[in-house]
Amino acid sequence: MPRSPSSPAFWRSPLRGPWFTSVLGIVLLGGITVLFVTGLLSYAAYNPGLSRVNDMTPDKGLLGFYLFSWPTDPHWLYRLTQGVHVTLGITLIPVLLAKLWSVVPKLFALPPVRSLAHALERISLLLLVGGALFEFITGVLNVQLDYLFPGSFYRLHFYGAWVFFAAFVTHAVLKVPTALRNLRHLREEHPSGGEELASPEGEELVSPGDEELVSPDPAEPTVSRRGALGFVGGGSLLLLATTAGHSFDGPLRETALLAPHGGPEPGSGPGAFQINKTAKSRGISATETSEEAWRLVVEGRGRTVRLSRDELLQLALHSAALPIACVEGWSTSDQWWRGVRLRDLARLVGYEQAPDVLVESLQRHGAFRRAALRDNQVRDARSLLALYVNGEPLTPDHGYPARIIVPAAPGVLNTKWVARMTFGDL
Repeated sequence: MPRSPSSPAFWRSPLRGPWFTSVLGIVLLGGITVLFVTGLLSYAAYNPGLSRVNDMTPDKGLLGFYLFSWPTDPHWLYRLTQGVHVTLGITLIPVLLAKLWSVVPKLFALPPVRSLAHALERISLLLLVGGALFEFITGVLNVQLDYLFPGSFYRLHFYGAWVFFAAFVTHAVLKVPTALRNLRHLREEHPSGGEELASPEGEELVSPGDEELVSPDPAEPTVSRRGALGFVGGGSLLLLATTAGHSFDGPLRETALLAPHGGPEPGSGPGAFQINKTAKSRGISATETSEEAWRLVVEGRGRTVRLSRDELLQLALHSAALPIACVEGWSTSDQWWRGVRLRDLARLVGYEQAPDVLVESLQRHGAFRRAALRDNQVRDARSLLALYVNGEPLTPDHGYPARIIVPAAPGVLNTKWVARMTFGDL
């Protein structure tokens, strides 16, 4: 057997071929497009245009062309878009790995460049493979809260997504016509559904540039191509079944075995819903959140107001049923929040039409100790400085003595342990 991976005979699997690769490619074409769009929406939801507080990629330049003011309706918007993004990304992992396996011979093919089109295809393939591995690996690590990579996840994932998608589009433009032609050929030659397509006697339509995918000396098949696709699809369905529950409630949540927040709800009682940051992990002590010590500082237009929790309770209180949805893909059902409207706090310092607001937390560790909200979020009647949840005072881990809750906002913008709010254009 040839020892050089650059020799087509080195790769002996009878499963490899243009048709097998084409089917996987078509699935990824739709799935990765959805991933890219929902990923950009997630980035927009962080309102990175608001001062330098929320902007994790300050030098994004033209790549921020699509950014817009994130809406507050429907209130479950981020729960949907980020749930789809994370769940679909994990579900596509077997398809991606199978696709990479199917095209491995092309990475070693010689000569490295045969024509301009072939050079573009090779470059796009290298960027595609590298970008795909980078995006999926960093995404999975983020979902599992394992930040093993250097630098900011937001910046790395953002730039990595653009590099990957540029290579993906280039590769798709070059290969989709061939993939569709291969599938049409299959239907014409195998109208019964393509049984035993892994047979070494089976012939495929091989386009120029795809010769490396078909072994000239294939081994005996142990499974048909249809069976291999079934194995890949089964793996994806298994990941879907053990991940999707983190975006649902009740018994379904307990099926999310692969999601770090997919198990049973923490504790019991009104505060028994998911927690990402505990008070202890963020250095919040009971002393500084006590009635005697804690004061909310509200600033704007040169005015400063300091309010204790008891004084906040004397203001007009309002309620809203809103979920919490996090970038890791998990979300809660609608919780019943009660507190002071953000726009009413803006009026305390002289604003009739509430502007943007900078919110600062007592927390000492981790990102988003400071977060900014746009004026449309502040003005929404459901946007609250929450003091109660589900009829009881906030627990320490849910942000006692006061936290922000805004419809459709990512969880990190719903700041807990609020210490200061500064209203004004940011």
